[in-house]
Amino acid sequence: MTFAKLDRVMHRWGSLFIALPLLLVISTGILLLLKKQLAWIQPPTQRGTSQELALTFDQILDISKTVSDAKIQGWEDIDRLDVRPSKGMLKVRSKNRWEIQLDAKTGEILGQSYRRSDLIESLHDGSFFHDGVKLWVFLPSALILLGLWVTGLYLFFLPNIVRSRKKSNRNKVNENTLTVVEPEATLQKRGTQR
Repeated sequence: MTFAKLDRVMHRWGSLFIALPLLLVISTGILLLLKKQLAWIQPPTQRGTSQELALTFDQILDISKTVSDAKIQGWEDIDRLDVRPSKGMLKVRSKNRWEIQLDAKTGEILGQSYRRSDLIESLHDGSFFHDGVKLWVFLPSALILLGLWVTGLYLFFLPNIVRSRKKSNRNKVNENTLTVVEPEATLQKRGTQR
């Protein structure tokens, strides 16, 4: 079996193996590229009144508890705090992916909504399913895709390489073989001399 034929077989089966993970990676990647443009994916960041952070942790927790959708009863229900001094605000993200944006000085709630970007990101890298899926499905899919890309380039350029070699070989043959063609008049003279 030639390398080109083996390469085509590998492309066929490799493409089949990575089809679903690659579809998930591409579709979630497109969504992640648009996360700042689509509020459905990630709520737009609001601006506070001042760059000064005047809230204590207890005040942040008390204000966050007032947002019923976030289902925050204590610090164990909060995934993270994201402080943006340049925008004068902070984000409280609950474990149920609800985001609350607070004015860093006054504590006023600037916005509250469900944040889907973290979910989409976990789907994108495979960690949503299980760490084993991330390492044993998505990583091999990425390596197979890299191999398909390299061998695809080979298959793409192969016809040009073959044509170039054939042309080069033809030129060498033409240079090495000399053909002497005598005019017809010379041949007729020779025929009459015999």
